[in-house]
Amino acid sequence: MNKKKSQKKIIIQSIFLILLIVVTIVVVRRQHTIPYRNSKGLVFGTIYHVTYQSDRDLQNEIESVLNDVDNSLSPFNKNSIITKVNNNIDVLVDSMFIDVFNLAQKISVETDGAFDITVAPLVNTWGFGFKNDTHPTRAVIDSLMQIIGYQKVTLKDNKVVVKKDPRLMLDCSAIAKGYGTDQVARVLRENGVENFMVEIGGEIVTQGINSKRIPWRIGVTKPTDDSLQTNKELQTVLNVTDIAMATSGNYRNFYYKDGKKYAHTINPKTGYPVQHNILSATVIAKDCATADAYATAFMVIGLEKAQKILDNHPELMAYFIYSEKNGNNAVWYSPSLKDKIAE
Repeated sequence: MNKKKSQKKIIIQSIFLILLIVVTIVVVRRQHTIPYRNSKGLVFGTIYHVTYQSDRDLQNEIESVLNDVDNSLSPFNKNSIITKVNNNIDVLVDSMFIDVFNLAQKISVETDGAFDITVAPLVNTWGFGFKNDTHPTRAVIDSLMQIIGYQKVTLKDNKVVVKKDPRLMLDCSAIAKGYGTDQVARVLRENGVENFMVEIGGEIVTQGINSKRIPWRIGVTKPTDDSLQTNKELQTVLNVTDIAMATSGNYRNFYYKDGKKYAHTINPKTGYPVQHNILSATVIAKDCATADAYATAFMVIGLEKAQKILDNHPELMAYFIYSEKNGNNAVWYSPSLKDKIAE
């Protein structure tokens, strides 16, 4: 009797094993037959690219969520919530605005104001955003500094933005692209997509593997002042998957006036463009909005202060390219990032 039970058990186990093998083969074959699709377009004044593996075309879903983010956070959209806030028009904010505002305020506190979404008046005055080419005077900067400060704006009951000064304006450009990238990634996951890469203006979220069946590899561009250069040379390549990555670099956007170079990153605490040796800050985090904001903050505070913040946030990793005193470029990166460097 025991022998028959033993034989029956072996047969059942064998059948289960065969079924498991068959299911695995079917799943693997299906994974190989499902195509990788590409989607691209314009949003937030920049280009987005999405590569994803799916048996369905999700272009409409991707465009829909990007439109939602644009309608909430784009200052270039005349009807967006943030535009109405900046124009002091009464408006109830949506969930996307709430997400970004609360995260921005949290990172402002953690970076001692190096990241600050109230910096818009300074950005516009310095000639970025609306491309005003007038060099601001000290008196103008001092006047604007009276209305700059993340502590001067609150979100009442998660519904209405309250400003201490009606001249205060919000600029979420240093976090909105990352947030938009996160939202596209969310939509892909909700539609059953397991393998994808989303990129909006250099802010990236990856998951799973690429079409070559290997983890996603993302290049970090070598800093160069040649904005017209089309074939960008890479500083390094990172193996990043199931994670988000954002890069901020002053070498990408600057202008010369009276023989002096002005970077696009404005220090909210001084009112002037940053003047230190970091050329490029790449941050890796669980979500791209966080990576985006910290990358900007690190460009403001410089290498040493950025390293101290990283010590207090082991969940973040960073890759910095900076200029040494002799003018040569050098690299510093988080020790935890070492295993992700491909070359």
